[in-house]
Amino acid sequence: MPAVIEQELGDFIEAAGLLSYDPAAITRIYAGHPQRLLRRLWQTLVPIGLLLLGLATDWVLGLLKSPERARNRAKECAELLVELGPAFIKAGQALSTRPDIIPPVLLEELAQLQDQLPGFDSDLAMACIEEDLGAPIEEIFKDLEREPISAASLGQVHRGVLMSGQAVAVKVQRPGLREQITLDLYIVRNIAAWLNSNIGLIRSDLVALIDELGRRVFEEMDYLNEAANAERFRELHHQNPRIAVPAIYQDSTSRRVLTMEWIDGVKLTNLSAVRALGIDPDDMVEVGVSCSLQQLLEHGFFHADPHPGNLLALEDGRLCYLDFGMMSEVSRESRTGLIQAVVHLVNRNFAQLSKDFVTLGFLAEDVNLEPIVPAFESVFSQALEMGVNRMDFKSVTDDMSGVMYKFPFRVPPYYALIIRSLVTLEGIALSVDPEFKILGAAYPYFAQRLMEDPDPQLRQSLKEMLFDGEAFRWTRLENLVASAASQAQLDLDTLLDQVLDFLFSANGGLLRTQLVEAVVERLDALGWLTVQRLGRQLPRALQPALISNTSSWGIEQEQLLDLEPIRQLLVVLQQLPGFSPDLVLKRLPRLIREPDARRMGAQVAKGLAERGVVRLVKVAAGIPA
Repeated sequence: MPAVIEQELGDFIEAAGLLSYDPAAITRIYAGHPQRLLRRLWQTLVPIGLLLLGLATDWVLGLLKSPERARNRAKECAELLVELGPAFIKAGQALSTRPDIIPPVLLEELAQLQDQLPGFDSDLAMACIEEDLGAPIEEIFKDLEREPISAASLGQVHRGVLMSGQAVAVKVQRPGLREQITLDLYIVRNIAAWLNSNIGLIRSDLVALIDELGRRVFEEMDYLNEAANAERFRELHHQNPRIAVPAIYQDSTSRRVLTMEWIDGVKLTNLSAVRALGIDPDDMVEVGVSCSLQQLLEHGFFHADPHPGNLLALEDGRLCYLDFGMMSEVSRESRTGLIQAVVHLVNRNFAQLSKDFVTLGFLAEDVNLEPIVPAFESVFSQALEMGVNRMDFKSVTDDMSGVMYKFPFRVPPYYALIIRSLVTLEGIALSVDPEFKILGAAYPYFAQRLMEDPDPQLRQSLKEMLFDGEAFRWTRLENLVASAASQAQLDLDTLLDQVLDFLFSANGGLLRTQLVEAVVERLDALGWLTVQRLGRQLPRALQPALISNTSSWGIEQEQLLDLEPIRQLLVVLQQLPGFSPDLVLKRLPRLIREPDARRMGAQVAKGLAERGVVRLVKVAAGIPA
């Protein structure tokens, strides 16, 4: 290997041995080699200092009050981050999901940051493959294109063919990347520490944010970690016939080289190409949204970077996910908390919603929530008036950014990645359907989880959703079931079991009481109607006065038998995909065994008897029954 290539290929030896993010170790490394630090400081701090000086001058002169001037400065900041390299690009992308730190105008510019960079020398790429895989190129690949097909901040991709004949994509890491990343993180972390100590307006822990970024970038730089993520993602979704994940070839994979199955597909945003495959772009978006929500709320392991290049429509109708370097996990408690927050949002319970933000880690426990509740009401009320299906996610998040910047919010790292994922996904969906609403698309899945999940906290949330004080809201249950039913993967058996579980649970007492009262009222009315009809068959002279009096006929038969809104709910159930009477019939043995069901039967009999006695007394007394 030529000496020049070997020198460029190798990292600074101490940094190269740093396989996981360790701020203390990074400090020790560069404290002993100040010349490297001083060179990079000159490259970064001079342009950053000039930008900050310009911003300070604009602020003193009041120029930043001009929206155009503020926008130009925000664009200048985003462009500078791209010029400074991978670590600063990643930092900007991380900050683009932090409305608690960044003003809205800068937030919008950072959200558009791209990490597309020119590729590096092909000789270096080939040398890296041979060094990491321990063999000449020709012994590993039957063919490998020297020129990359794409390049990003951390590496570039080459197309090749394994000795087995399998077409593959080979991702190769940029030479010297680990050293550049660690050095930049060291600089940025010290800047963050100074800002936290000297700028009182910054409430969030910037050092903690940089440390989180450092951990994630180090995970991205380890292609063995990405390979493990891809395999885990494939296993979690292997039963979904609409999702594809490229196979990983472990024998040709290392920390700096990742070899995966070559996938022929087209970007979802290339509508004409998607349609040319005979695929409806709207259908692919629906698959992507459903899969993303399943990742977030069911598996708790989600793809945090679903940009257009990482989502491909395949000829067989599947949606393929690529690039598993940026993944994140959401705990069971956080998933439950997110669903509870949606329930409180839909129910307009803003006081409880503010407490959800404490539970989810957005607000400290000692924060005064009193001024935050009306701020939530102001942000969400108008959007809720349009209904969940028509809520504009970007408008809501923009308004929320203002609230988070004004009040002492701190955005948990997992939530920042969720926002990034959903915003990116919505951007793709909007390019397909300009009327797409991510919240409307997401609500059916939230409804499904709320109806099916046995988690005790979600059972309580279901009760909150269905009851308004002591009154049971049939329309809410109907809407919830209808929303859940729109999910193609709805488990109807589980849904019906959950409905019965809720009915016969401690929380279902009020519902059981209302059901008994409704059945008693309808059966009593039906019985009286039957008596009237039989009485009318008697000779006129023998008809009781109250029966012969047409004014006592009361409610029409159709109204008496109209079990609204129970009837509406039955109609919804009958329309569920896969519904059949057998699903109900096979649950009859359980109903017979349920003590509460037997008690309900006894209460119905008692109620009918009491009403019958009262009616007889009224008839005997000549009072209309």
